[in-house]
Amino acid sequence: MTGRLNSAQPYAIGLFRIVVGLLFACHGANSLFGTFGGETPETGAWPGWYAAVIELVGGSLVLLGLGTRAAAFISSGAMAYAYFKVHQPQGLWPIENSGEGAAMYCWAMFLLIFTGSGALGLDRLFTKRSGAQRSTATDQTPVAA
Repeated sequence: MTGRLNSAQPYAIGLFRIVVGLLFACHGANSLFGTFGGETPETGAWPGWYAAVIELVGGSLVLLGLGTRAAAFISSGAMAYAYFKVHQPQGLWPIENSGEGAAMYCWAMFLLIFTGSGALGLDRLFTKRSGAQRSTATDQTPVAA
């Protein structure tokens, strides 16, 4: 049983990444463009507009599995900032300061920093291509004259 679960791990991480990225990007689109009835911050307003851009771009990159670790790092930091600067002053616990979303996104993105994109990510596609190109270049041995 453990062997089957271990072999499915990259796919579980990939699905986790896709769902978290999609939800995070939707949150950014909601904040940035007012989709789903959200209120939009003024362009360039600190920190709301910048947070929305990070959510939309970071979430989209995580969703695609492109630059996953870097996008997750920036996104996790943005959510940590959101939690401690916006939510935590309103109360100690996330349930009392409405910071559950920021805390969950922070930790979900933090996990993706260490796991990477898993299966089904564009990161793996580019890694395989560059690895194949490197092995092709190193496999060629010079011909003796």
